[in-house]
Amino acid sequence: GACMVLINGNPSPSCITSVNAVAGKEVTTIEGLEINGKLHAVQEAFLTTDAFQCSYCASGMIMSAVSLLKNNPSPSEDAIIKAMDRNICRCGTYPFIIKAIQLASKSK
Repeated sequence: GACMVLINGNPSPSCITSVNAVAGKEVTTIEGLEINGKLHAVQEAFLTTDAFQCSYCASGMIMSAVSLLKNNPSPSEDAIIKAMDRNICRCGTYPFIIKAIQLASKSK
């Protein structure tokens, strides 16, 4: 899940998605979340909760979380875990990631 981007708002691994598959579709990368110098609420929450360790998984986790909160603004912990299942954190910061997503859901 480290290469996750949003294709028409849905998380998709860019590393195994062909260019032809995204022709005419909206593709959002981690860099595309910032608006006028302001980070997305999920990005801010990841910083606030210290969800980053090595940051290998960070962009993929954030992109999946953004999609989750767009579709479910107040997810339960179980819903968060299910939505993040495709993303692996090598450092094991899952509790902090869940906390960050919960925090971001409250800041919307």
